[in-house]
Amino acid sequence: MSIKYLHTMVRVKDLEASIAFFELLGLKETRRIDVEQGRFTLLFMAPPDQPECPVELTYNWDGDDELPSDSRHFGHLAYEVDDIYATCQHLIDNGVTMNRPPRDGRMAFVRSPDNVSIELLQKDGAQEPAEPWISMENIGHW
Repeated sequence: MSIKYLHTMVRVKDLEASIAFFELLGLKETRRIDVEQGRFTLLFMAPPDQPECPVELTYNWDGDDELPSDSRHFGHLAYEVDDIYATCQHLIDNGVTMNRPPRDGRMAFVRSPDNVSIELLQKDGAQEPAEPWISMENIGHW
């Protein structure tokens, strides 16, 4: 028996806002499938050097009343980053709320426009804890 990871799917309410958010994380569109008959779009985004590890954004053209208000039905997406502090500052500079700042120099959490929890992990272990991150409080849920 063999198994191969394919993708993680999240349903989104605003496709353009979700694309912009994942682009801030450094993901690029790798594939798009527009299904006229079903009136939905499947858009795949992945890190440039990992096209085999996409997130699938599923967008229903006529809205999506079934989208849970919390979007915590699957857990979170996790991405490793080269510099957790620079990544978090980039996100903050672009209006993203830092739900769990990287106080430990290793881990942070943000939310997508559809309230999907995104974990950011420092590559090769933790950086030295530093300000302003040490003093930042959690905001909302992560």
